[in-house]
Amino acid sequence: MSQYRPLSAVVLAAGEGTRMRSGTPKVLHPLCGRPMLLHVVDALAELPLERIVVVVGHGAERVTKTLQDQLVTEVPVEFVEQRVQRGTGDAVMVACTRFDDLDAEDDLLVLPADAPLVRAETIARLATEHRVQDAAAAILTAVVTEPFGLGRVVRDKDGRVARVVEHADATGEERKIDEINTSIYCFRRGLLAPALRRLSPENAQGEYYLTDAIGVLRDAGHKVIALQADDPGEAIMVNDRVQLAEAESELRARINRGWMRAGVTMVDPATTYIDASVELEPDVRLLPGTILEGRTVVGTDSVIGPDTRLVDVVVGEGARVTNTVARECEIGDGCEVGPFAYLRAGTRLATGVKVGTYVEVKNADIGEGTKVPHLSYVGDADIGAGANLGASTITANYDGVNKHRTTIGDGVHTGIHTSLVAPVEVGAGAETGAGSVVTHDVPPGRLVKGIPARDARPAREDDS
Repeated sequence: MSQYRPLSAVVLAAGEGTRMRSGTPKVLHPLCGRPMLLHVVDALAELPLERIVVVVGHGAERVTKTLQDQLVTEVPVEFVEQRVQRGTGDAVMVACTRFDDLDAEDDLLVLPADAPLVRAETIARLATEHRVQDAAAAILTAVVTEPFGLGRVVRDKDGRVARVVEHADATGEERKIDEINTSIYCFRRGLLAPALRRLSPENAQGEYYLTDAIGVLRDAGHKVIALQADDPGEAIMVNDRVQLAEAESELRARINRGWMRAGVTMVDPATTYIDASVELEPDVRLLPGTILEGRTVVGTDSVIGPDTRLVDVVVGEGARVTNTVARECEIGDGCEVGPFAYLRAGTRLATGVKVGTYVEVKNADIGEGTKVPHLSYVGDADIGAGANLGASTITANYDGVNKHRTTIGDGVHTGIHTSLVAPVEVGAGAETGAGSVVTHDVPPGRLVKGIPARDARPAREDDS
């Protein structure tokens, strides 16, 4: 039999997940920044598949939309709804209705959506072994120390797979078996379809078990094989919040190891949290308490942390970001941010900008080499290059109804406790005296002072 039959996949994502005790469908609970289901789809997307069919049910519309919004794959992904959840066997029957146009001799991977730790290479090994041995079905198994609640793989006297029994239906002797079914399979589709039609709901759950198809195929004289996973951790199934935390811990450790092997330094990996979607360059250094989320990108030679959270932030090369919270912003090459800074959405820092202690910046463009060292609020502003904002400089951007922008030119210096009441423009090279409240535009090269600051004279003029 050819080892190059077409290969497709079915992902079972219809269950409600009542043990999560959540209004969110179980398969959408996030792990390292991506919904659980997408980790399974991402692994499949690395394989040469004809298509992926996702079986949805509980929260079908929400699950479908989330996947469509976040999918990153060239493999066609389709959705089919299991309107009444009658078990995994029934779910695969529903999925098979989407395959009528394919050759019945193709191979079909079947995976649960709540197995987010399975690796693409493990799935590929299962499919390869299935084809090499010309099997009707191949099961991915794992040997675990605590098999409670999991289906057991029952072997015959020759060590071959005889059947899979769910925990609820297992005898006392069968529950002593430590080889469990991961619920990840590869089937010959032309043999699976008739086996599914022979399933019965006569079991503890009153459902159509996909696992029963293994016994049906074996009893019909077809070859069923098992491949044991090298890493039992890939068998972790998420059914409640405890298992969700366990899976996230393992996935986070896997992500961290991958980045360290790629040239990223982590002083304390146990306190470093990196989402699956983050991108890091070699020679990035992450200090304890660093949290990188979403589409964050960090350039080479940058140091992040300690105790820093970046969400959807682009950091250039050689930047230093310390004790900072930032989201949806850009930090240029060689910038220095923090400690205790807050960069909000829309902020863009050019090369060499300093944003210092207890400074908040929102929706502002700050030019090359400009310094905002401490205790300031810069909101809805455009600041030129080489400016220096004195301590507690404030852009008063909100008049109680609308937001307004402040424009600060190149080389502007503001004195401490300066308030710039927007809309206002401070020309290049101008200065403000300490405590100034600027309510009108300031011409370039002028010094203003007072409350309100109306007195404008050439900058650095002797006021004595």
